[in-house]
Amino acid sequence: MAYSLEQCWHRVPGGTATAAIEVARVLPGLRRDIELVGFAGRHNAEPQGAYQPPIPVQQLSLGGPILYETSMRFGLPKVESATGTVDLLHCTSIIPFATNAKMVATIHDLAFLKYPHFFSRRGNSVFRRSLKILLKRADMLLCSSQSTLEDCSEFGFSGDRLRHVPLGVLAPMVMTTREQIKTRYNLPENYLLFVGTLEPRKNLSQLIAALETLGDSVPDLVVVGATGWGDVSENVSMSNGVKSRVHFAGFVQPGDLGAIYASAEALCYPSLMEGFGLPILEAMSYGTPVVTSKGSSTQEVAGNAAVLVDPLDIDSIANGVLQALKHKSELSRLGLARASEMTWQATAAKTAEVYEQAMR
Repeated sequence: MAYSLEQCWHRVPGGTATAAIEVARVLPGLRRDIELVGFAGRHNAEPQGAYQPPIPVQQLSLGGPILYETSMRFGLPKVESATGTVDLLHCTSIIPFATNAKMVATIHDLAFLKYPHFFSRRGNSVFRRSLKILLKRADMLLCSSQSTLEDCSEFGFSGDRLRHVPLGVLAPMVMTTREQIKTRYNLPENYLLFVGTLEPRKNLSQLIAALETLGDSVPDLVVVGATGWGDVSENVSMSNGVKSRVHFAGFVQPGDLGAIYASAEALCYPSLMEGFGLPILEAMSYGTPVVTSKGSSTQEVAGNAAVLVDPLDIDSIANGVLQALKHKSELSRLGLARASEMTWQATAAKTAEVYEQAMR
């Protein structure tokens, strides 16, 4: 099976790369009859340490945006030019690479259709063209949430081509102590936490506005995540009163992230739209209470183990934060139970089932 890992080299690899990496890490040990052959474009440097592929990666003749464009416009280069003959291609993101084999693809979300103003012109173009190609070419789609599956159905994919394959979470591993991470990132003694790439649909501005209404009655906010586009720290509207209480930590290595989750009073994640919402499960796996959005995949992922809020209502977000702090012990227990149900082993097993169905 040819298995795309190009997103490991993206400037902001994000959850798409994490999911591809974790499935590739687990699947070979789970199913000896499936051989994954990793591939990516041509790159001169290694990916960031946290996004090192767990399997060998063969290089295509092109890389980056040029690879995406030639794959979609001209059907070249074929992945077989790097991997050799394969039975199946798994595009682990929405980008459809060129192949002579059968194709499956993982779709995490169609946010670019619902919130086009949150994406760059080029991003919108690439994603829309990719989806149209997948509609014609992909044998099956793996959707990381039921919400995404329904969106794909509305776009025109028939139900027999869609499969719900939820993502998982790693068992907790804290590599650094509470004192070390507070010193390293200059964190306050107690804090609320936001984790995610800084982009408009993450709704960080609404979260900050909600916390501003609460004043000193809640801890400061720590924002962890690489800068994406359109919603970086300097563009988030903040009064002088709240500016000193929002701490932008930037990208954090996985070895430090566990301790940051574990030390937080609550994860605040009122995103407007997610394909899944990995930070929800990650926080729960450390017993950290979660506040997240209702009516989307985030509610689906959270189950009954989080405080659900209206992401467009500042008062709803503010009240949700207060509820999470008030019921911290109960939410911690529920979150730990929820995280234990969601494993990468289960994701990999369902992925293998889709491979078999596509081949049939």
